[in-house]
Amino acid sequence: MKQHHIVLVGGGHTHVQVMRAFAERPEPGTRLTLVSERNLTPYSGMLPGHIAGLYRHEEMHIDLARLARACDITFVPGQAVSLDRMTKMLILQDGQHLHYDTLSLNLGITPDLSSIAGAAQHGLAVKPISSFLERLEARLTRTDRSRRILIVGGGAAGVELALALKARLATPATPAWIGLVTGSGLLPALNNGLRRKAEQALARHGISIISGFRVREVTQEGVKSTTGRFIAADTVILSTAARAPGWLQTLGLPLAADGSVLTHATLATLGDEAIFAAGDCGALEGDPRPKAGVFAVRQGPVLAENLRRRVQRQPLEPYRPQQDFLTLLATGDGRAIAGRGGWLALEGRWVWRWKDWIDRRFMARFNAFRRG
Repeated sequence: MKQHHIVLVGGGHTHVQVMRAFAERPEPGTRLTLVSERNLTPYSGMLPGHIAGLYRHEEMHIDLARLARACDITFVPGQAVSLDRMTKMLILQDGQHLHYDTLSLNLGITPDLSSIAGAAQHGLAVKPISSFLERLEARLTRTDRSRRILIVGGGAAGVELALALKARLATPATPAWIGLVTGSGLLPALNNGLRRKAEQALARHGISIISGFRVREVTQEGVKSTTGRFIAADTVILSTAARAPGWLQTLGLPLAADGSVLTHATLATLGDEAIFAAGDCGALEGDPRPKAGVFAVRQGPVLAENLRRRVQRQPLEPYRPQQDFLTLLATGDGRAIAGRGGWLALEGRWVWRWKDWIDRRFMARFNAFRRG
């Protein structure tokens, strides 16, 4: 009897949960394949802690090849570049063709630097995280830099990166100036209490906040604003707009403005019931959400169930995203800030211990997984 072949494209936060779910409860007549261009996938929640020196490289990465073996899932290293929906064939960069019965996308996002001149040549984009870490480490280990670092983007990622870098470079022998520029204010999507605590943490660590600064150009010497203002910097980190991988535009599926694939509440795409999309590369029709890891994590159980239901030819269940979600910001000094909704804002060492426990527990579910 022919097995139903589920192909998972990308090893993001959602797909690793699907892998474990099918290993814990195998679906009869089904086989899974994971396609990923990287053997290791980073957990974004631990990125600031890693940069601050609190986590080793292996502690913030899931070993996809090992997890696939533990889950009895075929792992195919490679980069997806196209899809033939008529023949249900996934095409990889090396020329491989993989036939699927059901396909799921969990690819993350890539930086959209098109509006900033020189950004691709002279800046460091935070996404994708793996290549960002490699380039950042190369910059930080150079001895011919004065370590004048500018972060573009006043969202949660920009704030955490600024604080993490300050913790990493806070030595008398190599003083570092770190600035954070934002065009629309600090943490505009979060509540006032959390914003105040973040501002206090940045001030406490001597990080400069430059508001109302819209970057027009990145050069080797620094950044220029749309009004002609210039800020000198040796390293410019871009934590700004991002888009879904460009090849998704060739699939003929309905897309959101940022190139993400539009889906029903079930995470099945609008244009093809055999294709699902989750995490940052997917967008719920009529219910847009921020690109945040918390949504990718919460989608995991729903996607796993709906892939199973598709095999069984059963009705799919909807994913219902949280209206308010917990935000945890590491400050790089053994403390963290927590916030939720319109008013909750807390800070302390106990918040960091809580965040650390949540993150380590999540990672242990996959790096320590053994099929029973």
